[in-house]
Amino acid sequence: MYLYHFGIRELPFTLTPNTSYYFGLPSHKEAIQVLSTALMSGEGFIKVTGEVGAGKTLICRKLLNELPDGFVTAYIPNPYLSPAELRRSVAAELNVDLPEGTDTQEFTQLIQQRLVEIHKQHKNAVLIIDEAQALPDESIEALRLMTNLETESQKLLQVVLFGQPELDEKLRQPKLRQLLQRITFSYKLKLMDADQLYQYVRHRMAVAGYRIEGLFDEACCELLHKASGGTPRIVNVLCHKSLMLAYGEGVQKITPQHVKAAIDDTEAAIPINKKKRWAWVPTSLFAAASVLALAITSIHMNFDFLGSGWIK
Repeated sequence: MYLYHFGIRELPFTLTPNTSYYFGLPSHKEAIQVLSTALMSGEGFIKVTGEVGAGKTLICRKLLNELPDGFVTAYIPNPYLSPAELRRSVAAELNVDLPEGTDTQEFTQLIQQRLVEIHKQHKNAVLIIDEAQALPDESIEALRLMTNLETESQKLLQVVLFGQPELDEKLRQPKLRQLLQRITFSYKLKLMDADQLYQYVRHRMAVAGYRIEGLFDEACCELLHKASGGTPRIVNVLCHKSLMLAYGEGVQKITPQHVKAAIDDTEAAIPINKKKRWAWVPTSLFAAASVLALAITSIHMNFDFLGSGWIK
């Protein structure tokens, strides 16, 4: 698309959490520090919450990548599971073979055997659940019962919950108060301020291979902050569209007009123009960018045919 135009190796603002683009925002660093401290101290339940797009999954993956060898991890990214499905998922992650028809008591025995085995190896078992707000109430209770497995001095299974603010509301239900009381460490992610956003955008462009200063200036980043509220995911969407618009115009610098057009074209963005004066721009410029991309692709394809001998 616009890689060659800006001289970068890869798209810098994709929505897929990529730890190679981890910036180390203060809030993210604090969350990882809290998680590391809690896990090293052997705490049972740890909770990290944040708004949609705040970077929870990125932190989750970074934690998985950086846990030392003394931890055996089980990771569940999509926890909308019944208690039986949750037990099977945990067993599979811990390499426990559950025969068909295994009931709760048999599951508990097999899991306990595996956790004791891990403990004898002087390791800690950690269950990490992303999007934990999606856990049904019955599955949360099943999860609590799993953590009852312990030695005289230590829990055999630690649990880290990543979730949206709805997770806090769910856990405040009276019927889930037993699990709420077991959460010893928790952290709430903060969104970026304007200066952090400016540094964040520069960082991602640099990781992608951009070597020139000032592509997104402070005025552009101020608009990005107003429209995103400091949410990294929305910033990524707006930056990607702004780059597309600049590419469509054939220019090498992002202007406030590009950012405003991207904002008007993004439903998740906070509107900054009451009358949306730029509403016509995205359609025309995105179309131009698409036509130009197709033309460049066509040229490359023709060169490929010439080089391969199909056209003489």
